[in-house]
Amino acid sequence: MRRTVRPGESVQRALDEAGPGAHVTLAEGVFAESVWIRHSGVTLSGAGPGRTTLEPGEITPSGVPRLHDAAEDVVSGVTVYGDDLAGVRIEGLTVRGFSGAGVYAHSVAGVTVRRVEAAGNAVWGVYLRESTGCRIMDCRASGSQYAGAALSFCPPSDHLVAGNECHTNAFGVFVDNSSGVRALRNACHGNAVGMLLLNQVYEGEPPGGVTDCLVAGNDLYGNGLAAGAEPDGLGAAGPPMSGVGLALIGTRRVSVVDNHIHDNHPSGESVMGAAFVMGSSKGWGGDDVLDTHVLWNRVHGNTPLDYQLGADPDRQVSAANTADKGDPADARGWTR
Repeated sequence: MRRTVRPGESVQRALDEAGPGAHVTLAEGVFAESVWIRHSGVTLSGAGPGRTTLEPGEITPSGVPRLHDAAEDVVSGVTVYGDDLAGVRIEGLTVRGFSGAGVYAHSVAGVTVRRVEAAGNAVWGVYLRESTGCRIMDCRASGSQYAGAALSFCPPSDHLVAGNECHTNAFGVFVDNSSGVRALRNACHGNAVGMLLLNQVYEGEPPGGVTDCLVAGNDLYGNGLAAGAEPDGLGAAGPPMSGVGLALIGTRRVSVVDNHIHDNHPSGESVMGAAFVMGSSKGWGGDDVLDTHVLWNRVHGNTPLDYQLGADPDRQVSAANTADKGDPADARGWTR
């Protein structure tokens, strides 16, 4: 079933009436409401970012599952959550100014977010959690307290985060205890951390880990915001971080290939001392960094260091990387 909704009409009513397998198209204009997708096979599409916009309205759908770990009154722009939900697509629109996430999906088997602009949403831009077959493609995400694009506790699957631009967040792209992720050709700039892959145990959360991922062809630059410094500020739940392009913390079997990491400079305190960091999370229930392939990366013009490799070199493969300065200075596979 296909249905078109115009400004002034209810998007939620159209979604509910159309049911499973529907394609609901939003015409050009502004829609002042949040929406809940609770049927499988649904596509919600607009006329394009900047042409079709969802922004907060006076009424929110009743019974919407709240954003994970958020207060009851926090509202996300698009929520995708329901029993045995599968095959949902959101594409071609702007979602801005919500107190939660721009797009929030939980426990979905196959969710695609494509050509979506998530701007100025308080907590997350695009946040996919405990889901399989996740796709975040050709999106722009900015101005969120945590990540612009995030996969959290997503089990091993064919996940793809590709062609996105993420700026002015704590983390541009955040792979949080998720495995099987390909992060390709993303531009992350103006964040505290451009891209973070983190294996850490949290009380009350599912088993985590970050394994079997590919980070390739990304441009990670100009990340210098300060996160983790203020109780309610950017990246408030974490330690202080600033000036990091790419960090692998407690990961296993991750390939880092042909990335350009440059011109990252901290503006505040940071627990990580370089633009490219590999470090252990054993102190937080995670693991050491193991079995990484680091190949053909260009890491230059960063302060205080280009790279900081807190990992056993005998458990990594590095070759054909270039950098100006790092720790250790004579690391295998790194030249000037």
